[in-house]
Amino acid sequence: MRRHQDSHPPSSYPRTARVNRLLQEVLADSLERLADADERLRMATVTAVDTAPDLRHATVFMSSMGETVSEALAEHRVALQRAIAREVRLKRTPHLEFAIDPAVVAGTRVEEILRRIHDETGDGPR
Repeated sequence: MRRHQDSHPPSSYPRTARVNRLLQEVLADSLERLADADERLRMATVTAVDTAPDLRHATVFMSSMGETVSEALAEHRVALQRAIAREVRLKRTPHLEFAIDPAVVAGTRVEEILRRIHDETGDGPR
């Protein structure tokens, strides 16, 4: 006899990855709406979300986070959590923390290195 939870086919896409993607979409939409009222958020872009397996915390990775964007995100954190609670059916709504995306930082660093090499060698595009 099969247990009820075993009757569902195994997911090839892990639960936390699905939750991360869903939260990214909800937060991106909510930030877009908030940007109409707070222009500090106009250039804020959510690149990824990393949710803890127990759903208590989520780190929201942003493409850029200057001082003004950071302040605005801190001010609107509760409203963003409320949007998640309203739009996503989860056991608990995660506490949001914001950070700059390390991939964006690494990409910027690589661009700077390539630009410096280009300037030193004097090679232009061919």
